[in-house]
Formats: sequence, C-alpha cells, structure tokens
Amino acid sequence: MNKARNAGKAKSRWPLPPATVRAVLSGHGILGLAFAAVIYLVCLSGTLAVFVHDLERWEQPAAPAATHIDDAVMTRALDVAARKAPAGTTLYATLPSEQEPGATIVAYSPSFEREWTVDAQGGLVEKAAAFSEFILKLHIALHLPRSWGEFIVGLTGVALLSSLVSGILAHPRVFKDAFHLRLGGSRRLQEADLHNRLGIWALPFHVTIALTGALLGLSTLIVGVLAMLLYRGDTAKVYGLFIDAPPAVNATPSPLPSVSELLAEARRRAPGAQPHQLTIENAGRADVRVTVTSQRDRLLVPQDTTSFDLAGRVVKNQHPDDLAAGTRILGGIGQLHFGWYGGLPVRIIYGLLGMALCVVTSSGVTIWLARRRDKGRAVPQWERLWAAVAWGQPLALVLAALAAIALPSTATALWTWLGATLALLLGFGMLRLPAPVCARGLRLALALALIALGACHLLVSRTTPGGLFVDIVLLIVGAGLLRSYMPIHFAARNG
Repeated sequence: MNKARNAGKAKSRWPLPPATVRAVLSGHGILGLAFAAVIYLVCLSGTLAVFVHDLERWEQPAAPAATHIDDAVMTRALDVAARKAPAGTTLYATLPSEQEPGATIVAYSPSFEREWTVDAQGGLVEKAAAFSEFILKLHIALHLPRSWGEFIVGLTGVALLSSLVSGILAHPRVFKDAFHLRLGGSRRLQEADLHNRLGIWALPFHVTIALTGALLGLSTLIVGVLAMLLYRGDTAKVYGLFIDAPPAVNATPSPLPSVSELLAEARRRAPGAQPHQLTIENAGRADVRVTVTSQRDRLLVPQDTTSFDLAGRVVKNQHPDDLAAGTRILGGIGQLHFGWYGGLPVRIIYGLLGMALCVVTSSGVTIWLARRRDKGRAVPQWERLWAAVAWGQPLALVLAALAAIALPSTATALWTWLGATLALLLGFGMLRLPAPVCARGLRLALALALIALGACHLLVSRTTPGGLFVDIVLLIVGAGLLRSYMPIHFAARNG
C-alpha cells in the first residue's frame, strides 16, 4: 500500500497532465521527422549538385563549350569582363579541359555578381542556368541566409555521421550479413536488408560525405572557436593561416596586366602543371593581384599557385612540395565532397552512391515507422508526411526544373519548389488515405513529371550531346519508375 501511495504521489508531482505529455511526445516525434527530412533533402540536392556543371550545359546548350582556349583569347575576354564590372571587383576565370569543357568568368563583389561563358573569339555570353544555381544554393544553404543555412547543413552532416556510427553499433552482425539479402518474403524485411546492405557497401563514401559536409558547413563556427582559443577572438588571424593577406590598397584606375604573359610565366615556374584557374583581385585598379592556379595529373586539387602584381612581378610561388599535409587535405575537402574531379566517370560513381545514401536515409525512417505500427503505436499521419517527403521532394525538384525552363530564373525555381513542397505536406497531412497509396500516387506523378521534363526540354532546346544525354537519362528513369509502378499498383488492387 505504501509503495502504491508513494507511486501515486510521485505520479501526481509531475507538472504536466497525460494529454499534454502525449502532445509533447508527438511534437518531439515531428521534430525528429523534420530533421530527417532535412537530411534527406541535403542528400538529394547534393546528389544533383554533383552534376551541376552538366545541368548548366543542359540548361544552356547553345553556350560555348571549347576544350581549349588560347591565352590571347582569354586575355581579351578578361579585359571585356573587367570593363563590364565596377573597379575593384574580383574576377574568377576557369580554363577549359578535355574533362571539363567550357571557359567561364565570374565577376563578384558585395554589390555586383555576373557570370559568363567565353566563346572562341573572346566574347562573353551571359550564363543562364537558373535551375542549376537553385540546386547548388539549396544544397549549400537551403536558400536561407548564408551563415544560418550553412550552419544547418553542417549540423545535418554531423547528424548523418552520428546516424551512420550508431547504425553500425546497433547491428552487431551488420558486417557478417553484408551480402545477405532476403528476397521474396516480408516487404519490411527486404527494406531492412536493403537499408543495411546499402549502408555497409557504401559506408566509406557515406562517412566521407558526412564528414566533409560537416566541416564545410560548420567552417565559420570552427574558425570562431579556433580564434577564441588561439587569438583572443581575432578571426582574421585564423583566416590568415589559409588565405593570403590582401595587397596594399591603391585604388588608382589601371588596366589589367597582360594575362597571356602571366600564364606563360606560371607554366615556366610549374613544369608539368596546366593552368586551371585565374583569380584577379581588385580588377581595374593599381593594387590588382593575379593568381594562376595550375593542376597536375593524379592530384585531387590544383596545388601550384603563382601570384603577380600589376607590373607582372611574382609575389608568391607555391608548389605541392611547399605545402604541409594538412593544407593539402583542407584544400581537397570541397572537391572530395562534391566529386568535381576525375571527370564524368567519378561523377557517375558519386551520383550512384548519392542515390544509395538517399535510399538509406529514406528507408531508415520508413523502417522506424513500420516498427511502430507493428508494436501497435502506428502514426498514420507521420507515415503520409514521410511519403510526401521521400517521393514528394524529387517531384518538387522536377516541377522546379520545368518551371525554370518555362520562366528561366532562380526565383521561379525556388517558389515552385517551395509551393509544391508545402502543398504536398499540407495535402498529405490532411488526407486519410493509407501511406502506401500516397507513395504509389507520388511515384506515378514523379514518373510522368520526369518524362514530361525530358520531352519538353527536347522540344524547346537545341539538341547537343550533353543536353541529349541528360534528356535521355530523364526519359529512361521516368519510364523505369512508370514500369515499376504498374506491378505494385495491380498487386495492391488485387490484394
């Protein structure tokens, strides 16, 4: 009796009534589901971001795509770009190669931003790749203010890394059963096996992506912590460890130095390396600084750097042997994360592994929801919402691409994606249909949208090898989804 009385007193001391506790737990679950949705969105947009340069050529098939450009032509193009931009703007020029065709110039300052491709005569063609820009910004910062967006994306990297580690620890036989796949039985067991197998087979990739993503997204926070620990909060000193100090200020108007001569000197100082990028700080001023970055075969990132002042004097000359191992690793984080090295074969591998990571993320939530249902604690609304995320996000991105083709602007793509996302979440949140029915409907809609996107782009754009390749992939994936929908649909009807 005393124990029961004490238990009753202990129970009555809890300040929240049972109904409130249930509501709080429901809110807690919704927050977990929302964070899982963010991880899934970052993985999905990241898989597409691997192909962002291919998507740019798909969006603008008529843009120049030379595999080689003369130094004199590049000099002429940079002179034109410098005249189009305000004095003091930074110009970033990327030179073409066999693996990455097309020379580009980006002009950037806090109040000015333009991007062009360079034709064979040194003329500038305005870059128009609204959907590609939308995808890249979605992956990097979720279209939020840059610092906040990058911080959230960095946290998703940490959460993904934690999930991978905890998933391995929670399955003692995960390595032993790495090639064990139960087919033909329970659908939930098949999904669990697929989730575990894809998680194990591609574990090195998953860990690499999660770790590099966390480092890139949380870099501002990391710099702030290092500054507090080492330099009494002076972040400039931390950045100075990795970035050269700016040149002494001299705003006197001045034309650019001869870029072709600087490229020739950079080649002379780095035998065996080919110039890959030019960075021109303070273009149009006397304090201009031109940095030529060159790349070598079998190196992940360019590591040869030669910088010049207005008179063409060398102010910095750095090569792979001059770099510490830590600097080399830091320089390769971005390339390693996005897969922007090694040409198309590496991008295809990254794309397939990225899709596997999306499946692992999505199936993990699906399995968790199924286990709740098996234990008599089903949450049908959460199941429908997750179907709206897992199948609805690819659909929303395809609709954004269709809108960007019709009205080319990043804002069009953004608002279409946002509108479709909200409509799907609200609609499926209020529907009373079973989650599998919702998922099948979204799968059908995604298949038809992919086919429509490929067909519409073929109709409105001039056919080029790069654009045709993307269109064919869209049509094949759409047809594959449509074909996979039919057996599931008829089985559900007969069942």
